[in-house]
Amino acid sequence: MADNAAGSSAGQDTARSAGRVHVERIYLKDLSFESPMAPEVFGVPWRPTVQLDLNTAAKPMPNSRFEVVLTVTLRATLETPAAGAGEAATPAGADEGAAAEKNERVGLIIEVQQAGVFLVEGMDEGALRHVLAVACPDILFPYVREAVDNLAVRGTLPPFMLTPVDFAAHYAEAMRRRSEEAQRLN
Repeated sequence: MADNAAGSSAGQDTARSAGRVHVERIYLKDLSFESPMAPEVFGVPWRPTVQLDLNTAAKPMPNSRFEVVLTVTLRATLETPAAGAGEAATPAGADEGAAAEKNERVGLIIEVQQAGVFLVEGMDEGALRHVLAVACPDILFPYVREAVDNLAVRGTLPPFMLTPVDFAAHYAEAMRRRSEEAQRLN
């Protein structure tokens, strides 16, 4: 019986040394929906080129709490039909890149800032950085994914189901680049 009590105490110490993360609140911090081509966008074939920007930020708060904000910006650009008869065509010798830009129009812009307040205790600096850059955004991402999809559908456009993001791989890559940069400077 005494062995079990000692084992339990050792298990608690291990848990304490590993730290703890507790989600206190998840909330929508900012939300933006734009459909600059509406209502014309509804008559154009929906085959967008999608640009997705993802960013995370963590801000310390009192009492071992951190606000983590996951920002996702989705921009869907549509190719519009080339100039028809009677419309201005691209002049001979004009930059073809500029002509291509003129034939692409923004059909949709969605920006979501999903945030959370997390209590993080008992971690060293490296573990804390990892939790704030990986675990917290992993928790927030499903909420962002749902908001993006919901906004697109409410705008009467096809849904956007964002693919899952491997925050651990992104964090590892950022740490690798930071390490290489530090080595170059030394």
